[in-house]
Amino acid sequence: MRIKELSSRSGVSVPTIKYYLREGLLPAGELVSKNQANYDDAHLRRLRLIRALVDIGGLTIAAIRDVLAAADTPEETVRKILYTAQENISVRPDLPRDEVWAEAERNVADLVERRGWQVNHDSRAWQTVVAVLVSARELEHGVWTHKLDIYAEACERIAAADLDYVAGIEEVDAMLEGVVVGTVLGDTLVTALRRLAHQSESVRRLGDDKHE
Repeated sequence: MRIKELSSRSGVSVPTIKYYLREGLLPAGELVSKNQANYDDAHLRRLRLIRALVDIGGLTIAAIRDVLAAADTPEETVRKILYTAQENISVRPDLPRDEVWAEAERNVADLVERRGWQVNHDSRAWQTVVAVLVSARELEHGVWTHKLDIYAEACERIAAADLDYVAGIEEVDAMLEGVVVGTVLGDTLVTALRRLAHQSESVRRLGDDKHE
């Protein structure tokens, strides 16, 4: 297909497609003349993936380049590809590394040791957990840290389900799509389900106020 058809089928404008080509995010098409190239379904799928990383994941072009570079490197492991994608989707918290931060980090380290997790202490996910504990303490809800194992246990089950799904995908672009779904849409899903559970649990404990 020519670039206009690629644009029509993907919903991405021709100038944007050309921008992705210049940035190396989208592989070049097969040249049929000096100014014309043909594209195939692989280009269409990669283009849709890029749009998902931009629109759903909120990634920058630089971050997408890192993610795709990891995916396009044959010797990279699935774990490395997942980690690269998730790190680029995550946000690094901007909080002072003071004594409160150090104490919260010790709490996270203790949790990780108790659970037997093998994780990167420099990851953005690690820093986000620490930042949450710091904020909880500043709001005088530091006792909330004693609930960490309950949350961790639930997240272990979710992580197992996510990895079971991704492990069944052999094609790299489809795997990355699974990462986007599992990390971005999955986060939103878990948050929404938690809110529904809150509603149900409050009714169970406090009664249904609709009839009062």
